[in-house]
Amino acid sequence: MQRILVVEDEVKVANAVKKGLEENGFEVDVAYDGRMGKSLAASSNYDLVILDLNLPHSNGYEVCEVIRHKNNRVPIIMLTALGGMDDKMQAFELGADDYLVKPFDFRELLARIRVFLKRAGSDVQENTLYKIVIADLEIDREKKEVTRSGKRINLTAKEYQLLEFLALHKGKVISKLTIAEKVWDIDFDTGTNVIEVYMNFLRKKIDKDFEQKLLHTKTGMGYYLAEE
Repeated sequence: MQRILVVEDEVKVANAVKKGLEENGFEVDVAYDGRMGKSLAASSNYDLVILDLNLPHSNGYEVCEVIRHKNNRVPIIMLTALGGMDDKMQAFELGADDYLVKPFDFRELLARIRVFLKRAGSDVQENTLYKIVIADLEIDREKKEVTRSGKRINLTAKEYQLLEFLALHKGKVISKLTIAEKVWDIDFDTGTNVIEVYMNFLRKKIDKDFEQKLLHTKTGMGYYLAEE
């Protein structure tokens, strides 16, 4: 049975989500504040986390950081009344995978949960690759560390996820839509330039100080990581 952690201080919302998930075959733990959420996340293994932002004692951003420090792969769905782009960007930057704004339809939440859990299951074989080497670039997937020519490169959580995704598909041109679906929220607005912005961040860190460029753009088609 798959385990889900719900971190939500609104008791009615938390209990309704818990009941709905249990009726659909999930095992559910609920934390009613951020401190309890961090404690449960640190002491137990979950298949997915549903996380509010406005929480007593410790907000959702802080809880998200704790979870990501322990586990870089567990899907995190933000479920919050804060719908501003700045709120979303901060959540994604800290490692959230999805963002659903209240009020919400439980059926949509359930659909998103199933998408992430199905994706996690299909990634098992992919996840057995612990180190990726492309030219002098090395990505240690266990330690979440990146080096080039032996030099440590510090990346944010989202920069790392983007680089890792491109590296796992070495040489393959990946469209912005696919990147938006796989690296950001599944319904991310591709009309924004956030992907271009993050690709520029990566280029400055991965390619700027090196003669051989590894990050490439296929005009009108997408991006790819390869030796050329």
